[in-house]
Amino acid sequence: MAKSKVKRAKFKIQRRLLCELPGLGKSGALDRRPYPPGQHGNKRKKYSDFSLQLMEKQKVLFHYGLREKQLRHFIRRAQKGAGSNWTEKTISLLEMRLDNLLFRAQMAPSIPAAKQMCSHGQVLVNGKKLDIKSAVLKIGDEVSLVEKAYKGQSYLHAQAVQRLEIPDYMKVEERNGNKVMILKDVPSLHHIPFPFEANQFTEYYSIRG
Repeated sequence: MAKSKVKRAKFKIQRRLLCELPGLGKSGALDRRPYPPGQHGNKRKKYSDFSLQLMEKQKVLFHYGLREKQLRHFIRRAQKGAGSNWTEKTISLLEMRLDNLLFRAQMAPSIPAAKQMCSHGQVLVNGKKLDIKSAVLKIGDEVSLVEKAYKGQSYLHAQAVQRLEIPDYMKVEERNGNKVMILKDVPSLHHIPFPFEANQFTEYYSIRG
């Protein structure tokens, strides 16, 4: 797919959900047209309970770059021993995925770019190559890049853009002029970098299993 078509698709997703999703790596989707595709001007659309629940689920799917099957896997994992807080545990697991950590540490300009860096063997965890983009890291784990990746287009683009502040659940330091990320705490719901109604997300999966 051509870059222009990819950009338009990402903009349509964000306009449909009425919020910008930083993980997609494209900002400004709502600057000129702050309404869903197919609508014009300030017409207000009424949303059903199901539509509102679906929108929260789709925000998570698109921002983190997941398929439905993958998201349900993380939900089932979070529900084991999590009591009523499984939604927060799900988000914690997603935030601790390797691809997301690369993005939030400003080592990749988007989550798709971070996934690609993992697939190309450019990522080190505790000094060893790890190409599993969905790997959930643990507190104390360190993430860095192979030397050539620090000179690559994705890393340099991330340094130029820096759309989000580095969250407080990680520490980013420089070693020999290169960034290294250390996971120092477990993320929580307030670390989600977009408007998110957790109760709607919970209701969607509570009803549908």
